[in-house]
Amino acid sequence: MYFIVTYLKNGEKLKKVIEAENKLDASKKFKVLKLGIFLRAEETEEPFEIKLEKLKKEFLDKITRSKIDLEEYVAVLEQIYVMLDASLSLNDVISNVSENVKNKKLKEVLDTLNQDIRSGMNVSSSLKKFENEIGKLSISMVELGEQTGMLAESFRDLAEILSEILENRKKLKSATRYPMFILFAMMIAFTIVILFVIPPFKNIFEGLNAELPLPTRFLLWLEHFLRTFGPWILLGSVISGIVINFLYKKYEEVELIIDKWMLKVYIVGDVINYAMLGRFLYSFDKMVGAGIPIMDALDTALGVVENFYLKNQLSKIKSSIAEGRGLASGFSETGLFEKMVIQMIKSGEDSGALNRMLSKASKYYRGKYLNIVENISALIEPILIAAIAGFVIVLAFGIFLPMWGMADAVKGK
Repeated sequence: MYFIVTYLKNGEKLKKVIEAENKLDASKKFKVLKLGIFLRAEETEEPFEIKLEKLKKEFLDKITRSKIDLEEYVAVLEQIYVMLDASLSLNDVISNVSENVKNKKLKEVLDTLNQDIRSGMNVSSSLKKFENEIGKLSISMVELGEQTGMLAESFRDLAEILSEILENRKKLKSATRYPMFILFAMMIAFTIVILFVIPPFKNIFEGLNAELPLPTRFLLWLEHFLRTFGPWILLGSVISGIVINFLYKKYEEVELIIDKWMLKVYIVGDVINYAMLGRFLYSFDKMVGAGIPIMDALDTALGVVENFYLKNQLSKIKSSIAEGRGLASGFSETGLFEKMVIQMIKSGEDSGALNRMLSKASKYYRGKYLNIVENISALIEPILIAAIAGFVIVLAFGIFLPMWGMADAVKGK
């Protein structure tokens, strides 16, 4: 809450905005400042200047804030497991590991954790301060380790899960690197041709009083359009991207629409779908196998699903269990899983072999994901060939037709 405090100084009434819980608190804070004689305090809205300052600080924090490197984080978790398994004290382990960490944010997490442990706080409570950086999965796994007395094993299992996620990301980046390079190179080449190769033909033909072929006129119109509106298009794209990103993070309705649309994009949708479902099943399998109650295990597994639409659908599993309809029924209601997988889950529920069936389902979706990633070049190849063919045809007609017609133009002159 904010209050406008009116006070008297040198016979003149002045005002100052103070942030406080109530009027009494505002008057106390004012007296500490010793600005003058307090007269009254009136509640007001947050001043525009303070709003602007907060937005500026938030923006600068996002720019300057270093992110935790997942690969280094996995390596740290593995080191912690090895040292704890060797019966070293947790404080000594965290201190030793922190000394060799290069990532600033990760080092901050470890140093804070070390201080909190020394002050008597448990590990999971300390890590909750950094939930945005390390994720809900990390906190849940550590909580499990504290509850069961198997903290070292929890760090090991967490490292395995995150290592699986990291490996999938690397494979996807590796598979898309070449196609993205080709598309980028084509865009640069096309822009250079449009802006610097095509325009001279216009002057030549104007001097010969000849009419340019339709493909060349189209390329010249495109060149004029890019020169005239190119900067505005670029600026508009940047502003649109910032606005969409803001709305995406601010409003769940926008996030739901965009994430649902992403699942319909060619190749991209399948990659997201299989990656998220495989990750969900893998985490859920690990949680159940570690002895976490089903509902808590689902909460944790949902935390690793980054697509909001998929997370919403998967939440139906919790509702199904809460209403006593069983796990298989919940999986069916999501509309995301194949009948074979649902039958596997049902079989696991009935036979008491749920862990084994979850593991098989997880491998099935991870296998489908890897199959797409490994063959992504072949899947994109038709699009690349069509784009290259269109690029060559347009340029060929746009450049060579004028050259072929140049002799006729000269004769006509």
